[in-house]
Amino acid sequence: MAIREILTVPNSILKQVSKPVEAVTDETRALMDDMLETMYAAPGIGLAAVQIGVPINVIVMDLAKDDEEPAPKYFINPEILELDEEFIPYDEGCLSIPDVFDTVDRPKRCKLTYLDYNGEKVTEWAEGLYAVCIQHEMDHLKGIVFIDHLSRLKRERAIKKVQKAEKLKATG
Repeated sequence: MAIREILTVPNSILKQVSKPVEAVTDETRALMDDMLETMYAAPGIGLAAVQIGVPINVIVMDLAKDDEEPAPKYFINPEILELDEEFIPYDEGCLSIPDVFDTVDRPKRCKLTYLDYNGEKVTEWAEGLYAVCIQHEMDHLKGIVFIDHLSRLKRERAIKKVQKAEKLKATG
């Protein structure tokens, strides 16, 4: 396993639409293992493959709290089948937009289907933080970052903040 570099806005790769995974292979599982290690090191609760420069439909997630055992989840070719009509506001952040947080309204629940780590098909309902997180990560697969849900002014401010931090990191 290896920790990979997480791309940050405005990297154009983050705007790419990810491609479906043809088959779940050892290479796919190795990528997911690297993604999980990268996500934990960041630290974060979700990561899409495109965020490490691999534009394929793969997501890893772990919503366990600090005092709980890790509970990693793996999503290959996830699809949302149904969205709840009730929305909830959630203060979102993103590993590709470090230190930027803002409120996004998303459906409270969603029904999704995906292949797991072993390529087995899973269909289930997600709600609360799980629903918010999977929708956030699935946006990445479509080339959308959470700040795309904000006003143009807030989006531009967020990008400038990340660019300034990157510049300081490079010179510091």
